[in-house]
Amino acid sequence: MLTRVRYVGRVDKKNALRAGALAAGTTLMMLMMSSPALALTRDDGDHPGTGLSVAETLGLFVAAPIVLFAVITGLVMVLDKSRKQS
Repeated sequence: MLTRVRYVGRVDKKNALRAGALAAGTTLMMLMMSSPALALTRDDGDHPGTGLSVAETLGLFVAAPIVLFAVITGLVMVLDKSRKQS
């Protein structure tokens, strides 16, 4: 048996175009008012340090989270009291 869907309100083209133009205009204005992410001018007090090497980057963003996850997992398994030891 087929059921019909009855729409309560109608969306005409004029309202849809108006809403789309408003959304696009708002987005464009926000993008134009924001400062660029990769600005060449430095802010006051902005003193970037030296960059990280590949080994330091991998250690900081890959190895350290894995080690931290392993330590937390190990502590949970060792200190788990839900199982009764006989």
